Amino acid sequence: MAMTAADTTERFRSAVEKRDLAALDGLFTEDVRLFSPVKFTPFEGRPMVLGLFGVLLRTFEGFRYVGHLEGEALTSAEGAEVPSEVLLFRASVNGREIHGIDLLQFDEAGRIKEFTVMVRPMSAVQALGAAVLEGLAADGLVPDPAAG
Repeated sequence: MAMTAADTTERFRSAVEKRDLAALDGLFTEDVRLFSPVKFTPFEGRPMVLGLFGVLLRTFEGFRYVGHLEGEALTSAEGAEVPSEVLLFRASVNGREIHGIDLLQFDEAGRIKEFTVMVRPMSAVQALGAAVLEGLAADGLVPDPAAG
């Protein structure tokens, strides 16, 4: 059953706010790509992206969405204009305040096919990058940098 972008966004927002990883599962396409502030190449595929969300949900402290915009925007992959929604958030990581946006871009069935996270300031990006890498390594999703 097709969802609208708005339905998906509402379900996504609710799942993140409740830290309910299982509820995120059906919201992404199989080949979803997530562009993060800390890595040039995207995280690709639903299992990897869900793994990343598992880390993010436990890394952010006091995470809350504070705004919502909708429209259309070009995707990074195909360069096609697709329905897109932006969720503005606030959180902290290791005591550093973060301002960020999640850009959600949808396929024809209303599932998220591209997800881009942008955060500021630079000190928060660095704290987030270190915490996420540590979490991904702990979960076996990337090689442990300390083991190298």
